[in-house]
Amino acid sequence: MNMNSSNPLETKEKYQKYVDEKSPNSPILKNCFNAFLVGGLICMIGQIIFNICKARGLDVLISNTIVSIILIGLSAFLTGLNYFNKIGKFAGAGSLIPITGFANSIVSPAMEYKSEGYVMGVGGKMFTVSGPVLVFGISTSIIVGIIYLIFNTRKYYFCLVILFWPVPKRIKIGDDFFEKSWKTNYFI
Repeated sequence: MNMNSSNPLETKEKYQKYVDEKSPNSPILKNCFNAFLVGGLICMIGQIIFNICKARGLDVLISNTIVSIILIGLSAFLTGLNYFNKIGKFAGAGSLIPITGFANSIVSPAMEYKSEGYVMGVGGKMFTVSGPVLVFGISTSIIVGIIYLIFNTRKYYFCLVILFWPVPKRIKIGDDFFEKSWKTNYFI
């Protein structure tokens, strides 16, 4: 009875050796430098836009909003021209971490699935990449907000007590109670 089987650990080690031989080593230092360079360049462009807005006398909140709008629009435009993907390949996470990466994650699937129609293609697939980020981001902010509400604001304890206090059983009140309270009302 000759079975052609080998030891699973030996097969696993052979496979790992094969993968290590075939996969290229990534230049980590170069990738970190590229990410830092492009991420810093994006932030520098945002800071220049912010400084121009402040020099024109705009409020800080309005200036921040304008910076976000311009960076998102620029990222969407570069994604449409297929330049942002080239920047992403060069910079890696340096281009994906700022708000520009979020805009790219919405525009890229929308462009890819446009052929399937505007409702099922663009509308249905637009948030495939950024949808989980939105869900977990919003959920986390709600949880952190509730924790902040519980531990840092004393004036809201009363609201929480009312919300989570057990409701007492109904008290049976006789008919004469309603008669007396109705007669003492201001409307009669």
